[in-house]
This record gives sequence, C-alpha cells and structure tokens, in this order.
Amino acid sequence: MYKLKQSPEDFIVKEISNIEVTGKGDYSYFLLKKKNYNTLRAIENIAKSLKIPSKFIGFAGNKDKIAITEQVISIKAAGKERTERLQLKDLNLTFLGKGNKPVSLGDLTGNEFIITVRNLTKKETENLQNKIKNKKLLIPNYFGEQRFSKNNKSIGKHLIKKDFSKAIELILKNNSDYNPEINEHLSKAQNDFIGALRNIPKKLLKLYVHSYQSYLWNQTVEEYINKNGLKNITIPIIGFGTEIYDKQINEIISKIIKKENIDYRDFIIRELPELSAEGQERNMLIELTDLKIISKEKDKITLSFSLPKGCYATIVIKFLIIL
Repeated sequence: MYKLKQSPEDFIVKEISNIEVTGKGDYSYFLLKKKNYNTLRAIENIAKSLKIPSKFIGFAGNKDKIAITEQVISIKAAGKERTERLQLKDLNLTFLGKGNKPVSLGDLTGNEFIITVRNLTKKETENLQNKIKNKKLLIPNYFGEQRFSKNNKSIGKHLIKKDFSKAIELILKNNSDYNPEINEHLSKAQNDFIGALRNIPKKLLKLYVHSYQSYLWNQTVEEYINKNGLKNITIPIIGFGTEIYDKQINEIISKIIKKENIDYRDFIIRELPELSAEGQERNMLIELTDLKIISKEKDKITLSFSLPKGCYATIVIKFLIIL
C-alpha cells in the first residue's frame, strides 16, 4: 500500500499567489517557507515573536504540516528589518515588498506540488502509469482527509447545532493548543462555553464549520457519482443560503440532511455570528493537464502538478493510484 508524507521533503507545496506587490502601502509582504507547521501555528509563532496580534498577519490558505511549503503572508505594523531578523526553527521569512491590502483567505490562484509516493505495489505502479498516459485527466474534486483531521467535522456539526459544550469537549480531547486558555476561562465561568470558544482564533473556528460542510459535500458527490458517473458540474456546499434547482441533487442532499438531522438554517449561528455559513458551489471535477514524472525507482515515484485553489493533492494521488 502506497505511503505519503513519510518526511516533510516528500510533500513540497508552492503557492501561486495573486497578491500585487508594490513599493508602498501599510502592509509588508513576505514569502513564508515552513516545515512541520500548519499555517495557523506558524502565524501564531511569528506574531508572538513580533509581539503583535495574530490578526495582524494575513494568509491565503492553510498549508499542510508534514510538508515543506511556501506561501505569501502580509504583516501589519512590522517592517522588513524587524521581521527578517526573527530566528524561528523551521520558519523562514523573505521580504517581497509592500502593498495596500492584507492577504486574505482565497488570495491565490492555486498551488504547485512536488510529491514523492513511497511503498508502491506493482499494481499501484501500473495504475499510475496508465493514468499518466492521458494528457487530460478529470478527477473527483473531493475534500481531502487533512480537511477533517481528528474530530474537526464533529466539532463543526456541534457548532451549527448550538451544542457548544460538546464542541468544547471535543476540542479539549484533541489536545488543542488553546486548551490552557479554554480551561482557565471555564474555571472562572463554568458554563460559559461561548466565551470559552472565543479563546480560539476565529479562523480555526470557521475551519471546524467548513470541515462539516466539506463532509456533507463529499457525501453528496459520492452519491451523485455512484448514480451518474463523472460529470463536469457544480455541487452545492450546504449553508443557510443554499438553493438547489437540480431535482436529483436536491433529492440526494435532502436525504443526507435528514440522516444528519440538520437544516439549512442551522448554519446561522446567532451566538457566534462570524461562524455563520451561507454556502456556495464547488466544481465536482478537477482537470489535471500538467502531470509529470520527475523520478522513478522500484517502489517510489516523484510527481509534479498544479491544482486550482481549494483542491487537494492527496485526492489526486489517491485517484491516480487506486480509483
């Protein structure tokens, strides 16, 4: 059975940013190169070292932990010299220039990947080589496992169902970096679970809700493909504003939300309004056109390709080798 991410060097990600760098502005842009950090944790370490709030640092997307990744970040209230003097293990910052807007989630066109796959069986190698012969591959655009991590989708479901105590319980079970702050808050206000949640960065709380939405989307796509095969259409990511005009997709989603015991309006979270999720649409398929083999050994192969933003390289690898 194939293996991924046996070391950070096996999974290299370079962000394709759409930020316009100029010579002037309130924001300094840096290329962040990191290893063995997810982006949120890296941002927190940088902010702590600069003695600024984490919200002063902007980024376009959360990159993998067990990987070597590059991405553009913006920093407010910290210039080139001060930031480049930082000495942080496995984090490197290179000044790019200045601009008038922060880097925000989604400020990228995609990512470039160089991935080493190890422990390939003979059958897996054959599957991969047969797929690579196609100049254009259409691949199901599932959300990858890293979207869910441990308990993420369950925490997201408890948040939309307003079961904040259960959400906190699962976050604490995850050994979150924010456990000390959560426990300290609850020691002073025993049942103030909403207040306890406010000790967690808003971006991470949103990630929990998005994780549950992603799970529902994957379920919808799997059911649709089982009935219809691969079709290049869009599928709704369920939220409070979801409207569905396709009869079959509506039937599939209605069945799923009934099983989950949820409603579209559950995604309005009045107690934590910043977590409310309107929903959107997502392409069911990815078109892969630039897949290349960089090197090949007996049970190991290194590939390169690029993907649009929001798409998962781990899903591409799974499709090439197994599906």
